Amino acid sequence: MKDRVIRFGVSLPETLSERFDALIKQKQYPNRSEAIRDLIRKVLIEEEIQQDEEVLGVLHILYDHHQRELSDRLTDIQHDYHEHIISTTHVHLDHSNCLEVILLKGRAREIKQLGDRIIAIKGVKNGQLYLTSRGSNIK
Repeated sequence: MKDRVIRFGVSLPETLSERFDALIKQKQYPNRSEAIRDLIRKVLIEEEIQQDEEVLGVLHILYDHHQRELSDRLTDIQHDYHEHIISTTHVHLDHSNCLEVILLKGRAREIKQLGDRIIAIKGVKNGQLYLTSRGSNIK
């Protein structure tokens, strides 16, 4: 069932409005309404994450596979959290560096904990965890 559309006015200082319009153009939103809807969705998703709701996550890590015992440690941690891991993709970038992308699902707190454990391992050069909600409550 489609939600009814509600129209409302927003008052902004001119400079903020100009900066917002420039952002809309840069991001290629079709109009202000879609940009505002997107901003509201982002805030609602962040609220769900803060309330430890069920989330989906993407963790990417860049690491040196020559680092002693790193591969074993990564595997052990992933096995500890196996119920949260949907899929893992491993890419050999060059002789020393690997990129791993891990798709995750579970409570926000647990997924953040997993991301923190993996990113903190010695030999992981860079890592970032991105979270989103399942979108069930967001239109």
